[in-house]
Parts: sequence; structure tokens; C-alpha cells
Amino acid sequence: MLESPDLGVRVGYDPDTLPGGWTIHGAAAGPHPEWTVCLGRQTPVEIIAGFVDALHEPRSAHAPNVWAPLHEHQWVLRCDHGRFTAHSPDRSVWMQYRQDPGGHAVWWSGAKDERGNGWNATFTATTPLHLVQAFSAALASPEPVMRPRGRVPHSTRIRTTSVSVLPSHLAAWQQARIAAARAATWARNSPAARPRTTPRTRLGRTRTSRIR
Repeated sequence: MLESPDLGVRVGYDPDTLPGGWTIHGAAAGPHPEWTVCLGRQTPVEIIAGFVDALHEPRSAHAPNVWAPLHEHQWVLRCDHGRFTAHSPDRSVWMQYRQDPGGHAVWWSGAKDERGNGWNATFTATTPLHLVQAFSAALASPEPVMRPRGRVPHSTRIRTTSVSVLPSHLAAWQQARIAAARAATWARNSPAARPRTTPRTRLGRTRTSRIR
């Protein structure tokens, strides 16, 4: 389990309980209520990473569009009795929106292969919409994913290509990802990135601290 420095967000993984998988919980903060997202054990790690990366991003001033990444990659959107469902071109993956009896938004996503194997993802009605959009963007991404030989499900919908990857390559990619995340965090939290609240004066002197 991981917690953000301000204890506002908790990311946990539990493979032993049913249905098991990932749970991301956000605590209530000011006008924003608490929220919870559950991702099944078989959810591709690339989708989980796309969602978790968005936890560092501030809420957008503009209303996010969850459907935009799906539409960009030719997903088909249909409406059936108030339920809006987008399917991938091969119909193996979906993203659905509906309202519960209380009128609250409910998002649900998942995937299944020809044998019925797959995963599900659920979002409480209070989940920040920019996080749901980050999930849909990762869900619709056409970028190929890397899996060890023998770990790819047998499916006519999956095309594979063999490549050689050294452990040093994996370590370098991981370090590059960590460095990029730290740089983005530093850029958002640096004094230069914050709006100035007091004007400079000739007699005043500003103290600065170096972040290491």
C-alpha cells in the first residue's frame, strides 16, 4: 500500500481477497468528496499506470471529456435506455456510463476474450472526472505492450512480435520513468511555478531553499 505525502490518496493492491486487485481511494478534501476506484487483478499494468500518473495532475479548469480518447481511436458509442457504452473496434473492451437511482454518474469498464476471461474496473460517482479521462486514454491507447514469452493469452485478437530485451534495458526505462515523474513534480512545486502573491520591493529580500 502507498499513500501520498498529504495522506489524501491511497493506492493498494491485494491479490488474496475476492475479487482482488487494485483499490485507489481519495479522501475528502474541502468541497471534494471521497472517491474509490477498483481495478481487477487482470487489468493491464499500462492502464493502471496511466490512471496513477494522473493522480499527480491538478484538476482541470475545463470539463474533461471521457469519450474523446475513445472516439479518437474509432470506438463505437451506443445509447440504450440511458446507458452509454463505447466498445473497441473488436468489441472486446468497453467503457460504460449510466446514472444510479439517485442520479449520480456511474462509470464501468472491462474486457473479455473469447473464453470469457478478463477484468473489470469500477468508479464511484465522486471520482474526479479528469482521472476517469486518464483511464479511458490509457484504455484506448494503440501502443503495443510488452509481455514475457508464454504470458500472452491465446486469442485470435492478439498479434505478437518477438523482441530481445536485456535486464539493463528494463532498468533504464524504469529509471527514466522515475526521473520524469520527479521532474514533473518538482516543476509543479517549485517557487518559479507558483503565482506571485506579493510584489517585489527594493528593500525586501526573498529567501529561497534548494530542493534536492
